[in-house]
Amino acid sequence: MKRILAILVLVLLGLGVAACGKKHEDPILRLSAEEALEIGKQLMEEEKYFKAERHLTHAFEVEPNSRNGREALLLAADALYLRGGLDNFIRCEAKYLDFINRFPTSDRADYAQFQVGNCLARRVEKPDRDQKVTRKALEAYQELLRLYPNSPHSAEARQKILEVNDLLAAHELSIATFYLRYGRGALCQAAIHRLEYVREEFPQFSQLDVALFHLGEAYDRCRRYEESDAAWQELRSKYPDSEYVFEASKLEKTNSKRRDQDASG
Repeated sequence: MKRILAILVLVLLGLGVAACGKKHEDPILRLSAEEALEIGKQLMEEEKYFKAERHLTHAFEVEPNSRNGREALLLAADALYLRGGLDNFIRCEAKYLDFINRFPTSDRADYAQFQVGNCLARRVEKPDRDQKVTRKALEAYQELLRLYPNSPHSAEARQKILEVNDLLAAHELSIATFYLRYGRGALCQAAIHRLEYVREEFPQFSQLDVALFHLGEAYDRCRRYEESDAAWQELRSKYPDSEYVFEASKLEKTNSKRRDQDASG
């Protein structure tokens, strides 16, 4: 009798757990891929990106290789991108890459590649920080131009490349100016190397006048006067209205005595 009662208790407990589990089951899980996709698209229009991403992810997981699943995966990535924030930019990058890997011949693959670059570009650091993510963003945009030269996103990608390159150049400039501020000898030579790299590799750099001024300064400190004069002359020729033209002239006057001494010695 005791054994029968014990079995009944276990059965009742099992039924209770099952009922509780069913009660708290996520209603999204009951939706078909088509239903979840349509709800997700409506939520996207309402800018309810958190709820939209959940529905769209479910639609993709139910039918990962169908037309609905393909559309849902891309929209789920878009929802994360539009929500913003570091974690969401990392997550949506992974979804865009997943879309490209699964559907490389899709007519939306170029958009996904463009968005990979955008996800990375939204995570770049300031010029004085590590630029690993910035370089990855540059590679992503360049990959778009390489794989999809006729993409409608090509023009915008080229503009993004200019912006990313500007940040990379600013990074090199910040290191060079640090060397000039606190270093001598070998660090001065290292500053020249960085600044020459900026001049040669980033001709559209928005602060190229600053780089040319400091390049002339670095040459001058290393007593490479002809190269110093050439850098400052380039500054005057290309950026006559830059405040650094005046700074270059002032530095020339300050260092004229040392230059004369070196010339006579």
